[in-house]
Amino acid sequence: MIFNLYGIFMSDSYLSNRNSIRQKMRSLRNSINAKQQQKITKLLIKKLVSYLPIIQAKKIAIFLSIDGEPNTKPLIKVLLEENKQIFLPVIKSYVENDLIFINYTPKTPLILNTFGILEPIINKDNILNLSDLDVMLVPLVAFDRKGQRLGMGRGYYDRTLQNWQKYNFLPIGIAHDFQLVEKLPTAKWDIPLPIIITPSHIWQW
Repeated sequence: MIFNLYGIFMSDSYLSNRNSIRQKMRSLRNSINAKQQQKITKLLIKKLVSYLPIIQAKKIAIFLSIDGEPNTKPLIKVLLEENKQIFLPVIKSYVENDLIFINYTPKTPLILNTFGILEPIINKDNILNLSDLDVMLVPLVAFDRKGQRLGMGRGYYDRTLQNWQKYNFLPIGIAHDFQLVEKLPTAKWDIPLPIIITPSHIWQW
């Protein structure tokens, strides 16, 4: 029997379906060449910086791209130039494998975590209280026409987003256009997103 991180049983066919979508999308993401990625990045930045919730936001959580995700480094540079406070995620096992977010500037030292992702060194004075956050930009592997999100399968963002309305920040997914699928296999622990932005479209639910 196979159980997820919430202790809920998942069938082999259910896992296989989700994993096949992940494999396909990750393969597509990693097939993008540097020139295409640069074009995608410019289009996404243009959409994001002209989107009202981003314009109004003062504190924005964002991720550092890996695995063919849309490149967020130029976006971070633009947001910092617009005097936004930027926060990067850190995975910490002592808080039940949830994410915490650390203030980031170009001088912030970064280290590789166990998944090969750069993250800030934890400084207790720079940890963000989620209730102080305005916008969280969220990575995803695939999404569907109802705003359901498929992540990498570890559940970090699902757990972090469980009470986003309570904390009163706005989660916004960032994706390539091709990451849209008609319908994702979902479970009760999956957290849909109210907004997903791709290079050609702003999806809102």
